[in-house]
Amino acid sequence: MGFPDGFLWGTATASYQIEGAAAEDGRTPSIWDTFSRTPGKVLNGDTGDVATDHYHRWREDVASMARLGVGGYRFSISWSRVLPEGKPNQKGLDFYSRLVDELLENGIAPVATLYHWDLPQELENAGGWPVRDTARRFADYAERVGRVLGDRVETWTTLNEPWCSAFLGYAAGVHAPGRTDPADALAAAHHLNLAHGLAVRALRGVVPPSARHSVTLNLHHLRGDAEAVRRADAVANRIFLDPVLGRGYPADLLADTAGITDWAFVRDGDTDVIAAPIDVLGVNYYSPTLVRVWDGVTPRENDDGHKRGAATPFVGCEGLEFVRQPGPYTAMGWPIDASGLEELLLRLHREYPDTPLMITENGAAFDDEVVDGRIRDDRRIAYLRDHIAAAERACDAGVDLRGYFAWSLLDNFEWAYGYDRRFGLIHVDYGTGERTWKDSAFWYRDAISASPASDAK
Repeated sequence: MGFPDGFLWGTATASYQIEGAAAEDGRTPSIWDTFSRTPGKVLNGDTGDVATDHYHRWREDVASMARLGVGGYRFSISWSRVLPEGKPNQKGLDFYSRLVDELLENGIAPVATLYHWDLPQELENAGGWPVRDTARRFADYAERVGRVLGDRVETWTTLNEPWCSAFLGYAAGVHAPGRTDPADALAAAHHLNLAHGLAVRALRGVVPPSARHSVTLNLHHLRGDAEAVRRADAVANRIFLDPVLGRGYPADLLADTAGITDWAFVRDGDTDVIAAPIDVLGVNYYSPTLVRVWDGVTPRENDDGHKRGAATPFVGCEGLEFVRQPGPYTAMGWPIDASGLEELLLRLHREYPDTPLMITENGAAFDDEVVDGRIRDDRRIAYLRDHIAAAERACDAGVDLRGYFAWSLLDNFEWAYGYDRRFGLIHVDYGTGERTWKDSAFWYRDAISASPASDAK
């Protein structure tokens, strides 16, 4: 593999998906606690109450990362654990402090994500992300965490996939908090953008100047009719890319959604705040999306890669349909196509050439089976191999790519699909918590070891 010097190999998780200990040491409910306990919202009625019990088994999990040979670990911090009901919780802060220390002792760089979808429930009760005050509260939270961990964490990610928070949570209703109001979804998107900018400013005031700041976006790699791609791209990608990278909101996005909202929630100076400089853009990629203008006659396809909800998450895209693509597919029903990753990275390099990139999530769920104590997940190995090769080709073409983080370290709570979908390099027995390396974990370890950049930690 020909990745550049300093290329960071890693793996990733999220707090609600792995920690468990939902009511321990002062943690209060998040919107995902409430959502998962609401009948019919999550497959099999699963919750994150225990998850993989990482809260108690974190040393074991860090030891696994050390064995993998990763140079970085991307984890998220539970807002409800460190700042329950707006009050600092020392036990929660101490948990992350111990985790960071253990990572550093094992030569693993901590990459901290401040928000991976688990808004404290009391803030949702006050209006959630459609309300401007939530962005201010997020900045206060970011400053608090930065003061505690800033001397040891060098890379900070404000938000993970704000598109999902805004549009799956407030438009389609398939993620927490489960609301279906397109105007609220657009307001949520803006306030998430604003929260990002405010948090970057807050962090820069309390962490060392050498720290790196980022945001992670799940960018949809869209293919299909030009007009359909344009409309979907506006609300799927450019609604975050353009304001974060200093271009403001796209004119076509505002025009396409004018019948939904007048965008009065955008105040003077907001776009300047949102454009607070970042050092790297996190890119999450799993599969491409095929879209076309619906003819209004044939049955409308809605295979957009997300759980089917009462409404579409693609606000302002009425008249489009999302077309099922050829297989093979993962257990999520997503088509496997590594060329989409290469094309997406090249697009970002072409359109935003001054922004370094990092692949912060990439992986696949399959129906893994334990046979004689071994998990032979050849399809996951093939998926990782092909996508890493696509990333390498993008580097060869001039893309400034700084790292690759496999999703995920562990099988975990897969949001609305509960424990039915397994993304992990390491298998988890949800009854006992036992961890077992899959063949893909051994493959990833060997791939990292073979990389010329493997000593960059």
